[in-house]
Amino acid sequence: MKVTVLVGGVGGAKFLLGVQKLLGLGRFGEADATAHELTAVVNVGDDAWMHGVRICPDLDTCMYTLGGGVDPERGWGHRDETWHAMEELARYGMQPDWFGLGDRDLATHLVRTQALRGGYPLTEVTAALCDRWQPGARLLPVTDDSCETHVVITDPADDTQRAIHFQEWWVRYRAEVPTHGFGFVGAEKANATPQVLEAIADADIVLLAPSNPVVSIGAILAIPGIRAALRSTPAPVVGYSPIIAGKPLRGMADTCLSVIGLESSSHAVGQHYGSRSGTGILDYWLVHEGEATADEPAGITVRSAPLLMTDPAATAEMVRAGLNVAGVSP
Repeated sequence: MKVTVLVGGVGGAKFLLGVQKLLGLGRFGEADATAHELTAVVNVGDDAWMHGVRICPDLDTCMYTLGGGVDPERGWGHRDETWHAMEELARYGMQPDWFGLGDRDLATHLVRTQALRGGYPLTEVTAALCDRWQPGARLLPVTDDSCETHVVITDPADDTQRAIHFQEWWVRYRAEVPTHGFGFVGAEKANATPQVLEAIADADIVLLAPSNPVVSIGAILAIPGIRAALRSTPAPVVGYSPIIAGKPLRGMADTCLSVIGLESSSHAVGQHYGSRSGTGILDYWLVHEGEATADEPAGITVRSAPLLMTDPAATAEMVRAGLNVAGVSP
């Protein structure tokens, strides 16, 4: 069975653990490793150059999480991390000083940067990094081209509008400044990689993790070729709501939805994605148990299931529910 999942960072990585738990892959390797194939199409909109190195937060969070090396409390970065390099950079007065760059994490960024500057595409560089972590899934950046998410804000320093990188908006300002819009800089010149298009076309099922619909899944969908691939794949496309009782599972999805004029609800996000029978991308939409399913987005089959990713076993049942509603069995 071939499962392709569109994911963002921390929440997406936890969702991938649930897929692995259900299929017996990775650290849950109960099954023949050749029986199933899990591919994650990962957001690169959060990627940034800082201190001369290329940082890919979502790819690294997925790699560390599936490889067993993520910090269990933060949900991102290395476990047992130290911060000596950042402390020295601060003493030199180097900016940005608001982004936490761990010593162990820095090694990953140095390897990636050297390979990228040597001319290797991000897809190949990611595969090489995964050789060290053995995540039990194929992690594919949605594009090898630069496509960064930027945010238009009112600068609290001088009350003028300007665009900043998503990392500054989220890490420095905690999304707590007046925000007016999101842009995917470079998207118009980017291309989905052949590996990503093949993973969507050849899948037995495509899942949209309950990642942020605006700056995670939305950034993936902004890459030319992705929407067309999702609309044309013979596989069913199943999405999971990131909203429970009007609140995001984690992060700031509610803030992002408000900025683009949508209410924070499962119904609104389902409508935002739209149905493949219309002009959208979904066949099925999973909402949290107890939420109304009568008011379904047009053309999308809606079902409810427990969507709290409390541990890999609970998340595996979420995944199973999605497969069941689509009539797919592992």
